[in-house]
Amino acid sequence: MKLRLIPLWLCVCAAAAAGIWLPHQRAEAAPDAGAARPAALQQLIDRTPSGGLLRLPAGSYEGPAVIARPIVIEGQSGAVVKNKDGSGKPAITVRADDVSLKGLQIEQDGEGASSDMPAVLVQGSGAWLHSLDIRTDAFGILLRDTGHNRIENNSVVRTGSGAAKLSERRNGIDLFNAHDNVISGNQVSSMNDGIYLESSHRNKVEANSVEHSRYGIHCMYTKGTVVRNNIGMYNVTGAMIMGVKEAEVSGNSFTKQSESVNSQGLLFFDVHNSKVTGNKVEGNRVGLYVEQSGSNDFANNDVLQNFVGVQFLESENNRFTGNRFIGNVIEAEANESESNAFSGNFWEAFRGLDSDGDGSSELSYTLNPFFQRLTGEVPAYQLFFQSPGMQFLESMYTSDREGWTKDVAPMMKPGTGPEQKPLSGAAGNTTLVFGLLLLLASISTIYYVGVRRI
Repeated sequence: MKLRLIPLWLCVCAAAAAGIWLPHQRAEAAPDAGAARPAALQQLIDRTPSGGLLRLPAGSYEGPAVIARPIVIEGQSGAVVKNKDGSGKPAITVRADDVSLKGLQIEQDGEGASSDMPAVLVQGSGAWLHSLDIRTDAFGILLRDTGHNRIENNSVVRTGSGAAKLSERRNGIDLFNAHDNVISGNQVSSMNDGIYLESSHRNKVEANSVEHSRYGIHCMYTKGTVVRNNIGMYNVTGAMIMGVKEAEVSGNSFTKQSESVNSQGLLFFDVHNSKVTGNKVEGNRVGLYVEQSGSNDFANNDVLQNFVGVQFLESENNRFTGNRFIGNVIEAEANESESNAFSGNFWEAFRGLDSDGDGSSELSYTLNPFFQRLTGEVPAYQLFFQSPGMQFLESMYTSDREGWTKDVAPMMKPGTGPEQKPLSGAAGNTTLVFGLLLLLASISTIYYVGVRRI
């Protein structure tokens, strides 16, 4: 019996020596430390069976490579995939369904024929890309004609010259005709658009961070998109939502978008039947910009310390409730925007009258469109912003007053309405105490100076 098993064992040993991989077997690849060039990633992929695991130890691996069967590639710390200079191809192309990439550092040059090539191109469905460190002079991750992928916890950073124009940069994560994907927990820096979606529906863009780019998140011609709990800083615009229907934009924080005279925290153009709730836009040139958009709900957003809090242009039938405008130079501007329902918002600069103690003012708050209309026709007049003459002219302007946008029941205090959440901290109490101390110091100074003179 033992003699009969000897030929079988010899066959197994011969197969292993020849590099034939058994199904579902883990493949361990180690590049030759003494080799003149990195190991070819494509050869290692080709040797990995369908459903197998290719584990890449620390070292350098050469692209480009194409994945044509469902496998898992897992990079250990120090595993780097470098694309050939000027190859004109992505470093990694995923054509098969159900492929996973994890833990790789991927370097994609943007020279010559590779200037429009991504580090990773996904054409299959059901892919999982996570914990990738992508350094690129071109695109980061592209999804084309695909769906049901997860792009999670990756880093995409541009490695080219920081002085490059935005138009010369490419997008970090770019989707076209790609539906039902999850883009979550990624960090993108110094790209053109951080996360870009076009003609791609029902995607979830959650908990990502984008900085030093043009648009942090850019949605065009999408339906059912969810943009939730993202952070954007130092971009031209935090999120550009354009040609979109039935979107949810909630819980995001877009601060210090001031890289351009046209910078906005949140920009909505041709957006309809969407919900914009619980966002914070702070320290931007314009907090919320809404143009040619209708039938949207804006609720419980914090609009703080922007040059202009909210701008409405040619937008109708939007509902605006429970929002707070604090510390903005200009709280609101509205032009050619009728039939918008403003109610129950807090406007810091407004002095209302609450005769029945219900927390809302019996006096309405009207958004005067004079300055916006004047500077729209002659931009140079912005130099006279808040000058005594401009304020006088604004107070005299009453043309078509009945058509102006107004909050019919503004709140007397932030956080007193049913749709509003309380402000954190004790900023109001601190200001009061500081004012009382300053008054006490002034009285003491006057008293002692007066006594000495007598």
